[in-house]
Amino acid sequence: MSNPNAAMLVIGDEILSGRTRDANMHHLAARLTAHGITLAEARVVGDDKAAIVAAVRALSDEYDHLFTSGGIGPTHDDITADCVAEAMGATIRIRDDARSILEAHYQRAGTELNEARLRMARVPEGAVLIDNPISAAPGFTIGNVHVMAGVPAIFEAMVASVLPTLTGGAPLLSQSLRIERGEGDIAGPLGDLAERYGDLSFGSYPFQKDGIFGAQVVVRGTDARRIDAAMVELTKLLPE
Repeated sequence: MSNPNAAMLVIGDEILSGRTRDANMHHLAARLTAHGITLAEARVVGDDKAAIVAAVRALSDEYDHLFTSGGIGPTHDDITADCVAEAMGATIRIRDDARSILEAHYQRAGTELNEARLRMARVPEGAVLIDNPISAAPGFTIGNVHVMAGVPAIFEAMVASVLPTLTGGAPLLSQSLRIERGEGDIAGPLGDLAERYGDLSFGSYPFQKDGIFGAQVVVRGTDARRIDAAMVELTKLLPE
């Protein structure tokens, strides 16, 4: 059986404008790979209700899991929770369990739980809260959609909370070979090898450094013995 797959939806005008560089996709891809879940697609949408709802519906239908980041804070443009609720056909309200978490957090901090902060307790009915050990405001899972904060440290903590609850497959393994020859020279032999090892993935990533041109060839798969065998052939065909 193939590994479960996943998509990621990054939400926020600040990403599309170039003001903020997204780091969460890189982290999620690495963690999912180690857990045996394949990140197969990633999209970025702005703070637009129709776009978010449409993307959530499409990606949650197509993949085993959908992870979202961004748009669950206290400001007017934090609309992700409402959009996910609409996409999943759920009602949304201030939930007592989420409110209790925020009340305890802000009481310890000596800060008022005002109307803006209380927006972060709005969670769809039927959703399971995702723990946020950093700033308390929870994410949530509804169906196969995991809704998380955009702040990298909080996103990473939420991923760590969710992953143990998900069934993964075989971790994706990889080996690489640095070849100081142009891709045009190695394309033919590499293509033939990839055809013989159809259960593995072969990637060629060109580089240029200190006047040297070449490519880093990466072989990926879930069977270590098959990767070893492919690397032996690759080394013979295209010596370093």
